[in-house]
Amino acid sequence: MAHSVELLPDPDTERRIRDIWDALIDAGLPSQASVSSESNRPHVTLVAARTIDDTTDPAMRGLARDRLPLPVEIGAPVVFGGRTATVALLVVPTADLLVTHSAVVETIGAAAVDPVAHSGTDGWTAHVTVARRVPFDQLSDVLRLVVDHRIDGTVHLDGMRRWDSDARTVTDLSG
Repeated sequence: MAHSVELLPDPDTERRIRDIWDALIDAGLPSQASVSSESNRPHVTLVAARTIDDTTDPAMRGLARDRLPLPVEIGAPVVFGGRTATVALLVVPTADLLVTHSAVVETIGAAAVDPVAHSGTDGWTAHVTVARRVPFDQLSDVLRLVVDHRIDGTVHLDGMRRWDSDARTVTDLSG
């Protein structure tokens, strides 16, 4: 499966992103709101790998304590392609966000088995997913709705977690 370390938005930002998810559902379009998992919530993935063991959790807690909350701006929608599209909100890369990402990648190191290449420091795109498996004939409708519900101004990422998809558990790294 896949494991990850993720940044979480503050409660107001999470509500605003969930409003976009709900608007997509209300319009009959694909949305992250349709994912019924209890752990499903808006997040920015910092590192993804086949597995990430818990040996770095203490160091990750220290990073979270030192680096969060992290002010960021939510940018334009971004589309990742494949057989269908994934639509996300770009998180504008600031120096603080890039330093935090690099520190997490370095700290996790060998604790991440088979890391996903696009979560490394050379190919990472900070984003919050709003819809997956979007058929291309619905892409313009999804994008129009996401743009209509844009999030302006500075928001904060104030939490960090490690997701273990095998055990289906979330470990809070920010407390």
